[in-house]
Amino acid sequence: MPAVITRFAPSPTGDLHLGHAYAACFAFEAAARSSGRFLLRIEDIDTSRCRPEFVGRIEQDLAWLGLVWQQPVRRQSACLSDYQKALDHLAARDLIYPCFCTRADIKAEIEAAGGAPQGPDGPVYPGTCRGLEAEEANAQIARGDGHALRLNMGRAVAQVGPLQFHDAEAGTIDCTPEIFGDVVLARKDTPTSYHLAVTVDDAAQGVTLVTRGVDLLPSTHCHRLLQALLDLPVPDYHHHRLIVGPDSKRLAKRDHAATLVSLREHGTTPVEIRAMVGLSV
Repeated sequence: MPAVITRFAPSPTGDLHLGHAYAACFAFEAAARSSGRFLLRIEDIDTSRCRPEFVGRIEQDLAWLGLVWQQPVRRQSACLSDYQKALDHLAARDLIYPCFCTRADIKAEIEAAGGAPQGPDGPVYPGTCRGLEAEEANAQIARGDGHALRLNMGRAVAQVGPLQFHDAEAGTIDCTPEIFGDVVLARKDTPTSYHLAVTVDDAAQGVTLVTRGVDLLPSTHCHRLLQALLDLPVPDYHHHRLIVGPDSKRLAKRDHAATLVSLREHGTTPVEIRAMVGLSV
């Protein structure tokens, strides 16, 4: 069995909860079974929500669980040039365009059209700025107008043709990235999106197995397309079950799920944490 390289990639927007503990232990054990490597990545691109103090607390929680990761830890905020290179590559293939629509603009256009298809991230963008003349777009950028960089999905899919990826639970899956429409890859004030950053990061870190919650399986369709467009290696995937609360909803920071810090302070042990999330002790 070849050595597996996995990663756990939290955002430092709060303390870890049981769902994070399961995801981290799942990735760690997948690497350990092959005497592989477990990596840690801090996804701190969203400067409005990420806080430096949570990085140390994340590492404390993982160490308390008994996990060991390879150094150095990759932090997205220190890798902006990597994302820019990817954007430059896509621009050279004429696959991205600036979009000046606000959320209100998009909502109004969708309502005027009587609705829009629903994608994994919400209503699919109607392509308002896709046909904007380069001269007009450049003038707006020069004025400092806020904008996003969107992937021309139709052109991108046509360039790469049919794609697939393999998931340990679902098997071989045919890709349908068009469900996202012209997905945002960067914004004026945020130089990368989740989709672009994780695709570039996984390749940069040599990840061979991406383990994450089944709720992110649709995102893999988009990531597989970006891998093909950027000439990046394709890892295997394992989209695992989610840890849910008494209301059967996925645990989330925004819902104030019990944190590992609070559980530890109340005397819960790492062994008990593993039992709580259904992992072998």
